[in-house]
Amino acid sequence: MMSPQEKQKIAERIHQEITKTELDIARLEAANSPVSPDNAIGRISRMEAINARAVNNSALLLAQQRLRGLKSAMSNLNEPEFGSCVECGDLISLERILLMPHVKMCVGCAEQYES
Repeated sequence: MMSPQEKQKIAERIHQEITKTELDIARLEAANSPVSPDNAIGRISRMEAINARAVNNSALLLAQQRLRGLKSAMSNLNEPEFGSCVECGDLISLERILLMPHVKMCVGCAEQYES
């Protein structure tokens, strides 16, 4: 079980990450405007713009997913099982939670899950 000081540290980190992620989302949404078939730009430039929009769209989706995970972590912070791995039940290290507050698995289970 985590101490109140550890939970406070995690809450501060989550709040920082939420703020940063919301700013990233706003920036990506602004950059994700449709590419109009303007004759002033060449075919290659238009294709590059379409490609850049696709990359921005992928980044936007990832940022939105991260924001949902961070908000979920913040709302679950005071739950008794917060900080426990959903696979094995062991405590997730404080360092891992501070680095990635939205994670739900310890390093060992995450490595097994990804392989």
